[in-house]
Amino acid sequence: QVQLVESGGGFVQPGGSLRLSCEASGFTLERYAIGWFRQAPGKEREAVLCISRSDAAIYYADSVKGRFTISRDIAKNTVYLQMDSLIPEDTAVYSCAADSTNCWSHRRQYEYDYWGRGTQVTVSS
Repeated sequence: QVQLVESGGGFVQPGGSLRLSCEASGFTLERYAIGWFRQAPGKEREAVLCISRSDAAIYYADSVKGRFTISRDIAKNTVYLQMDSLIPEDTAVYSCAADSTNCWSHRRQYEYDYWGRGTQVTVSS
């Protein structure tokens, strides 16, 4: 069964850090571009960051540059989103998506083959 499962979300104070995981089952993440998206209450889902099949990091949200990084652990079939210096505006449900060819922005998010259900991140004092 093909599945993506996110974990690592939670409640954190401003300035804190979280590491989100996107673990795949039923297929090999190494061969896929993996994108992270987020959706805040009352807002549309936006693309945040993606790791391409060649392991290039592609930033879609300017607000996370210098604070978020993405990496891939082939042995664990998992992609990580490291989030540092978190701010309240980062509060959202974070979801990962996999595509066998490219990274896609929110305008073409329909291109992704598989999606996880998401994990909640809340940044508040």
